[in-house]
Amino acid sequence: MESHQRVDDLFSHFSLNDRPGYAAFLKAHARALAPLERMTRPDAPRLPLLTRDLAALGEPQPAPLAAPAPPSDAYRWGLRYTLEGSRLGGAMLARRVGPGLPRAYLSAVHEKGGWADFQRRLDEAAADGGQPWIGDAIRGAEAAFDLFAAAARGEVAPVHG
Repeated sequence: MESHQRVDDLFSHFSLNDRPGYAAFLKAHARALAPLERMTRPDAPRLPLLTRDLAALGEPQPAPLAAPAPPSDAYRWGLRYTLEGSRLGGAMLARRVGPGLPRAYLSAVHEKGGWADFQRRLDEAAADGGQPWIGDAIRGAEAAFDLFAAAARGEVAPVHG
């Protein structure tokens, strides 16, 4: 998915090794995560963990980005697909966080079988909805990536050397 690569490229400019870069990374994530979790109501929200990591860095919770209400349940599933999938990448990124920096947000991985369970429920919902449902879900996933991209562009990534 092009949207995923674009977001990865934008966030690659943030250093996770030092406090300024990592704080900027977390603030960008918070700006996108807050409205997405509000719309999708995930089983295990990560915003409280992200807020705690920001507080440990002495950073306030940034204002969330504006996001339109999901037009359908399928669209909401697409938003949630992006959020749940980001836990997988977060686990890899957590290993790159500098020593002494908080990592509760990035370490919030799925419980054993959690990703497979989410995929099963997504597949069941998609089977009931057919092609129009799948199209809406894809638009939702792309909208979530777009929100993360906007958040990354809106946060200044300190130059890392």
